[in-house]
Amino acid sequence: MDELTGTAGAVIGEDGIARCAWAASDATSREYHDREWGVPVHGESELLERITLEAFQSGLSWLTILRKRNGFRAAFDGFDADAIAAFTNADVERLMDDAGIVRNRKKIEATRSNARATLALRTAGGLDALLWSFKPPSAPAPSTMADLPTQNAESKALAAELRRRGFVFVGPTTMYALMQAVGMIDAHVAGCHRRGCTGG
Repeated sequence: MDELTGTAGAVIGEDGIARCAWAASDATSREYHDREWGVPVHGESELLERITLEAFQSGLSWLTILRKRNGFRAAFDGFDADAIAAFTNADVERLMDDAGIVRNRKKIEATRSNARATLALRTAGGLDALLWSFKPPSAPAPSTMADLPTQNAESKALAAELRRRGFVFVGPTTMYALMQAVGMIDAHVAGCHRRGCTGG
């Protein structure tokens, strides 16, 4: 995500709590940072949602995606893979008129493709098991967001495996951001009150 860069370390907010700098000023970002970012996420629909949001974020600010998150959930049936996989071309056109989401045809079609690929994974252990099998053995300990790489060996391997399985918009940088978001990597900077929220 674009905002997860910079030379600032933990920033103390108006409430006296130290956070990663990207979450210090905006209430929406702060709530996401404090409640979700880096907390382990499991479940097919939950992980399909995160893959989808990371894909839609490409080229945009993460805050834009967060502010439209409820719209995405409504548009994509709560990220139920069966429902999305059944979307027709008429559904794609319908979503192109939905102001509640980012209206990008390729990304909408990618979400449908990824839902279909998710269904196919059910006979091979499922999306949850596949994603978490690429959890890095160790995590960085950044002093600032600039200390974090934008990808690693595991995100490259995960991206390649997902593409082999029929997923799209799943490059290694996007997958590294996903790993941070779903708690595979603790990317909270030193001094942030959420450092350690991944549990290991």
